[in-house]
Amino acid sequence: MRRTGKRLPVFAIAMATATALLLSACAPHKDRQEKVTAFPEDSTAFNAAIFYYDYSDVYISSVRTALTKRLVQAGIAYNEFDAESSQSVQNAQIESAISSHVNLLIVNVVNSGSSDTSDAICLRAERAGIPVVFFNRPVEADGDEGVILDYYDTVAFVGTDPAEAGHLQGEMIGDYLLNHYEETDLNKDGQISYAMFKGEAKNAEAIYRTKYAVEDADKLLNAGGHPDLYYFNQNSVDKFQLDLTGKWSLTSAQDYMMTNLSQYNEDNGNMIELVICNNDNMAEGCIRALQAVGYNQPKDKASTKIPVFGVDATAAAKQLIGEGVMTCTIVQDADGMAECIALMAQNASAGSDLLAGTEGYAYDEENDLHNKLYIPYSIYVPEE
Repeated sequence: MRRTGKRLPVFAIAMATATALLLSACAPHKDRQEKVTAFPEDSTAFNAAIFYYDYSDVYISSVRTALTKRLVQAGIAYNEFDAESSQSVQNAQIESAISSHVNLLIVNVVNSGSSDTSDAICLRAERAGIPVVFFNRPVEADGDEGVILDYYDTVAFVGTDPAEAGHLQGEMIGDYLLNHYEETDLNKDGQISYAMFKGEAKNAEAIYRTKYAVEDADKLLNAGGHPDLYYFNQNSVDKFQLDLTGKWSLTSAQDYMMTNLSQYNEDNGNMIELVICNNDNMAEGCIRALQAVGYNQPKDKASTKIPVFGVDATAAAKQLIGEGVMTCTIVQDADGMAECIALMAQNASAGSDLLAGTEGYAYDEENDLHNKLYIPYSIYVPEE
């Protein structure tokens, strides 16, 4: 990797508000050039530390399972930590690991899209001579691409192109409706009323899935002679519902959907006819709510099926699709992400460049960030 001479814009804010890391021992921003490049001298064996934002996240759980398997196969010792969605907890875990002279930090950062938080982690790791591999959750604010990843020499990111999942969502929703418009339009008003479950407010993945799922579906609908999708609650400025816990949770989506259905239903003539969820966990919650009032029954062919779309292709979602109660999902490749992370861990263990052997991966070409690697999404196709 290379250093470009860029300077981060808000380091003082990062120290004061975005992290609880013990940075008082670190030199000011201008001293970053004094970088330690070797692993700590008292390290007797290579050891990685993995920091997950929350074990309870279904997709993260699948990445954790896949990464554990690959690290064990590679003979790489590791310790793992659950931040339980608390950045302050994760900060303390990272500080403890650095003080224990680990050789690699693998970080699923809690404060997604916070350049300040990521900068504080990178600075502390850099001064200890420890490379960092961030994964899954964006490490820079939308529009700040390169502020972190183009500055530090031994930092990489493994994730997905935030816009890609949204475009694929829009494609599969639009294609479905073009083939099932009349049956989806339950109140026969000529338009499709939808609900949107965003997930986490500042997460780039959630932002772009919310944007493009609707925009791209509308383009396909318009080309087919149909009007735009119609958000069920026209009093809502945002046109989405947000999990305020930041956990993209099944329970929150189920609770929201139950409330929605008490006001928007066939009896009132304003039924929600389509559900778009930015992950499968929320999709499952919405399906439970629909089933509670008689829709999407797996063993009742006469039961009205409200189309529900998700992202991740979790085991639960695949089962729901197989039962005919969920419509489709987008594959977010947990094993592919784990494979790339494990490759970087092996590079670090061997003392090689962190990115050695990663030339075949897509990267952030728009911002020329070769250390920001993308694992591709795809539309889930059930096995025959």
